[in-house]
Amino acid sequence: MTSEEEDADIMLEPQFIQESGEVYRNPTEVQMSQIVLPCHANHCGELSVGQLLKWMDSTACLSAERHAGCSCVTASVDDIHFEHTIGIGQVVNIIAKVNRAFTSSMEVGILVTCEDLYTDRQWKVCHAFATFVSRRTEAGKVQLKQVIPRTQMEQMEYSLAAERRRMRLIHAEIITDLLSSSTAQLGECQEYDDAVPAEKTRVESVELVLPPHANHQVSTFGGQIMAWMENVATIAASRLCNAHPTLRTIDMFHFRGPSHIGDRLVLKAIVNNAFKHSMEVGVCAEAYQGGEPLRHINSAFMTFEVLDRDRKPCTLPHLRPEPVDGKRRFKEAIARKKIRLDRKYIISCKLTQVPLSVPWDPSNQIYLSYNNVSALKLMDTRTNWVLTSEKNKVRLYTLEENHMLCVKVEMYVSVPAEQAFHLLSDLRRRKEWDHHYEQCEVINHADEEDTLYRIVTPSVSKGGKGKDFILLASRRKPCDSRDPYLIALRSVTLPDHPPTEDFSRGEVLCAGFTIWEESNAVTKFTYYNQATPGVLPYFATDVAGLSSSFYNTFTACSQFLEANKDSLDALPPSSL
Repeated sequence: MTSEEEDADIMLEPQFIQESGEVYRNPTEVQMSQIVLPCHANHCGELSVGQLLKWMDSTACLSAERHAGCSCVTASVDDIHFEHTIGIGQVVNIIAKVNRAFTSSMEVGILVTCEDLYTDRQWKVCHAFATFVSRRTEAGKVQLKQVIPRTQMEQMEYSLAAERRRMRLIHAEIITDLLSSSTAQLGECQEYDDAVPAEKTRVESVELVLPPHANHQVSTFGGQIMAWMENVATIAASRLCNAHPTLRTIDMFHFRGPSHIGDRLVLKAIVNNAFKHSMEVGVCAEAYQGGEPLRHINSAFMTFEVLDRDRKPCTLPHLRPEPVDGKRRFKEAIARKKIRLDRKYIISCKLTQVPLSVPWDPSNQIYLSYNNVSALKLMDTRTNWVLTSEKNKVRLYTLEENHMLCVKVEMYVSVPAEQAFHLLSDLRRRKEWDHHYEQCEVINHADEEDTLYRIVTPSVSKGGKGKDFILLASRRKPCDSRDPYLIALRSVTLPDHPPTEDFSRGEVLCAGFTIWEESNAVTKFTYYNQATPGVLPYFATDVAGLSSSFYNTFTACSQFLEANKDSLDALPPSSL
């Protein structure tokens, strides 16, 4: 990566000038800068990831406590992908701020960059999201105040935080289901004569929690526990490859319980599986005092690589798993690798890097749904829309960004927001007001929030083929009054619904509705579409000002909603 690419990879928000003339700074923002000294580094002269995790956790905790006004503890950390290592003499800059607060928990965003003082270059190292929980005070449970976003970037993170929270709450259940379904399809482990026995990589270590390891509430710092876990995981990985491994990712994990001063923390690690260029290490932390039984504090899965002199991944030796539990862990590691790739491919990619249609199956459903809703939320937070035309309070906006044209239609209807949401959620009823929808059939009700449809639209040219679309529709109710109802649409591919000769297969990258409750009887209704070659012809004349068909379509939509505002048939698609 060139220095220009590295510099461009740092996500910096333009300065926001307040009415007073002062530059705005988020009130929860906390910054930490540390120069990497030999005592912070490993024998390769690189900053220990365990030390970095401690700094990240401390910075994020201070941000959480600044917002909460009381002590806080780390509850969970989302996936972390470390893009670069950091050398001795370089400066680590960490920025943490609260993205959103819920009842007693809050999401803190953490950005880590590295600075070379001699070349004046900076580059991104990692970006993480941690959840902190406020601790009870003598007055009882703390009710957190709401975060009020002031800038476009803050509004975007605030909106996406609700979707990330939803993912966290169901993460364990999803992973369990995916592992059970994926491992059942795997055969027996292949045997290799030169394989390294997994038992050789097993590590067990004990740490005594002392006052320097704890916060002002005598609880062990979450970052300290993560650092100890990273230490034993690195030893396990080193035993497999007889070389110094580089930590690349840490999967999302939750702290199951607290640890305190005086605890003996037992840390165990073992290599679960070795792939061609990476290995997965499982690590767990348990605590005890005196003769009490072990308490499970945390478990995590870490992915390591071994790099050569050119910083390219080396080929790793094969692993021979232990019988029974070892073979189970071996298979589960294969399934987790697929899940990891799905998450990285679907969630972590920039929108312009994601193919229009991504294959849908139950194993990636949750991540496609997240991507679907997040893309619509990102479009909804854009502030630089240009009003193209307006007719009878139906407004058409456009936005050209990254060589893509986005369209937004906005209007108000005298219908309760929840009723409008239910009426628009079932795409089978859209042909009642949108002449572009000739046919609509349900392919699969994946769950209460996700449904797969096949849509047929007429040809825009005389004598041409009609188009069909395979769409994933993801529905979301508001997390609180600061969120809209959402219906997000995007194209997916299904093996049992391939393109046919009768229709030209169209694709939708991002489209959908946001529905804001203005009052009990008035709703602000907004439609978005990120134009693709298959969709652009349907509203090109409107954007060019040569037609007002959008007005006729959305006037018909308004009439449809108002005619059915008292209908009991406006039920979620899953209940129809």
